[in-house]
Amino acid sequence: MSQIIHTPVLLDAVMTYLAPQSGESYLDLTAGYGGHAGVVLEHTQAPKGAVLVDRDQTAIEALGEFKSQGARVIHASFEEASQLLVQQEEHFDMLLADLGVSSLHLNTSSRGFAFSQDGPLDMRMDQRAELTAAAIVNTYDKESLEHILRTYGEEPRARAVTAAIIEHRPIQTTAELAKVIAGALPRGSKMHPATRSFQAIRIAVNDELGQLERSIPLWLRLLKPGGRLAAISFHSLEDRIVKRAFADVAGNRYDAGYTLLTKHPVVADNDEIAINPRARSAKLRALQQK
Repeated sequence: MSQIIHTPVLLDAVMTYLAPQSGESYLDLTAGYGGHAGVVLEHTQAPKGAVLVDRDQTAIEALGEFKSQGARVIHASFEEASQLLVQQEEHFDMLLADLGVSSLHLNTSSRGFAFSQDGPLDMRMDQRAELTAAAIVNTYDKESLEHILRTYGEEPRARAVTAAIIEHRPIQTTAELAKVIAGALPRGSKMHPATRSFQAIRIAVNDELGQLERSIPLWLRLLKPGGRLAAISFHSLEDRIVKRAFADVAGNRYDAGYTLLTKHPVVADNDEIAINPRARSAKLRALQQK
């Protein structure tokens, strides 16, 4: 396979808050194409103490280099991998979760994530999963579809978009869906009219928010004493879940078992955004077990 060039988001912040030291163990719950992992492992010099997780087959293939160096690679969702590692009573000095959809997903038309490219209505991060965007768009009833668009996309005109989708069924491709959505909404915004709806459908296909809510308590259990956890989110729904979960276990209470390392989310500066536009919406929060 050809080499994949991947620019890790908020790399300097990740290194600051994970603060990797020689010999420390590392769990990357969304390892992707190894952008963060490669730099972290350079500092730890302990690939055998690393576990790299991803549910995308293309990413798993890209992580083969780390596997050959001794890292453990798990082809699973971060929730499934977290459950497994908790059952095995494993613990780590550093955990990282870089949430959301990858640039490679968005740039590969056959994966069906982007309205800017014509492709099948897929949007599965794990190609083994059964539920696709096509199933949601073409078979969900009015109430379910409107709920997805309003809740996961925060689409203020979810009712109008839902009506247009149902009227134009069956819809086969991302370009068709984007055209239907654009036709249901007024023009004028700088943001593409399909942005919110595509986000909503993708979140529903991959159960992104549900997995995140169920996984954070597992991540806390996987930390060693003094261990650091960093999570990077890309929209307000994810960030809200991380913020609340971290606040629930960390703070100034005498019984708090964790310390917040970030009072406010860390965001990219203009220099990073110029190089990597995906960083514009990234927010990093971190905590440490006491």
